Amino acid sequence: MSQQFSRRRFIASSLVLAVGASAARAEHPFYGGTDFTRDASLIPPAEAPQDFPIQSYEQNLPREFQRQQVTIGVNNPPGVIVVDPENRHLYFMLGGDQGIRYGVGVGREGFAWSGNAVIGMKRKWPRWLPPESMVERDPHAQKWANGMPGGPENPLGARALYLFANGYDTLYRIHGTNEPSSIGKAMSSGCIRMLNEDAVDLFERVHVGSPVKVLAAQNNTAAN
Repeated sequence: MSQQFSRRRFIASSLVLAVGASAARAEHPFYGGTDFTRDASLIPPAEAPQDFPIQSYEQNLPREFQRQQVTIGVNNPPGVIVVDPENRHLYFMLGGDQGIRYGVGVGREGFAWSGNAVIGMKRKWPRWLPPESMVERDPHAQKWANGMPGGPENPLGARALYLFANGYDTLYRIHGTNEPSSIGKAMSSGCIRMLNEDAVDLFERVHVGSPVKVLAAQNNTAAN
């Protein structure tokens, strides 16, 4: 399964995704319902006032983690995002059996998240507001308890896609990173990391409401 997505697993995940995405869409605040701005934890973080240069690191990665179009072997609707944490890949479906595969970094053991979601927000050079649980355990996060401005030093990188489920912010993101060496590894606090250049590419392809399926990893460790 290193180079080809398991056909059986992909079909099963796609079926679950279709049902899960419909349920999330029905209750999602962007489709009418909860006024999420009343909850301070869901107020959209401010974007950086400017764009910043993005350095390319893709050629430094092993080929399997470089952005490339692949044949999945089973038809899927365009615009669906499937994350395979175990193999450190994210797939953006183009329709039919074609998809764009990106290398990603994933959550280390104990912090990984999986399930169905939708893209609830999109942000360029987003402000980082660490969760309270992270502030409690991470001295670096404590410094930015009230938020870190977007920019090259921000751990969310150049772009962020915010995952919502059942109308609420899951607090998990698909985002860029200022640590390109983390791609292909399991070392984040649960979020899906991409090279900044890949995060920009994906950001331009997806829209608010796009369905996302994060598969459950069987062996999600930081050993590699």
